[in-house]
Amino acid sequence: MITFRVDDLKKLNECLKPFLDYLRSADVNDDDVFDSRLVSCELITNVIRHLGEEAEFKGTLNADDIVITVSSPGTDCNKLNACLPDVFAEGGRGLYIIKAICSGISSDGCSVKVSIKRHNGEK
Repeated sequence: MITFRVDDLKKLNECLKPFLDYLRSADVNDDDVFDSRLVSCELITNVIRHLGEEAEFKGTLNADDIVITVSSPGTDCNKLNACLPDVFAEGGRGLYIIKAICSGISSDGCSVKVSIKRHNGEK
C-alpha cells in the first residue's frame, strides 16, 4: 500500500510517482496505470480545489482491482461525496470520467473509495 498527503497541486505528480512505480513494478497493464493516475489526480484535485484542504491518498493492489481511497482529513464529513452531478451540470465532468473508468465507487462522506478492474495478462 502506498499512502501520502498532499496540500499543493504543484506537488501532486511528485507525490503520486511512488504509487505509479508500485503499479508498474507489479506488472500492471499500462492502460490501468494510466487510468489509476487519471482517477487519483481527479479525486485529489477535487479535494484540494473545492475543499481547500489537504488530501490523503491510499492506493493498493489486489489480484483483481486497483483500489484508491482519497479523503480530506479535518473536513466536515458531509462535504465529500461520490454523487454524480446532473448530465446538464456545468461542473462535475471529472466524476463522470471516474464513473466510466471505475468498477466501483463508494463514499462514507469523509472519503471516496474507487476500484479499477485490472486487465490481467494484457499489456
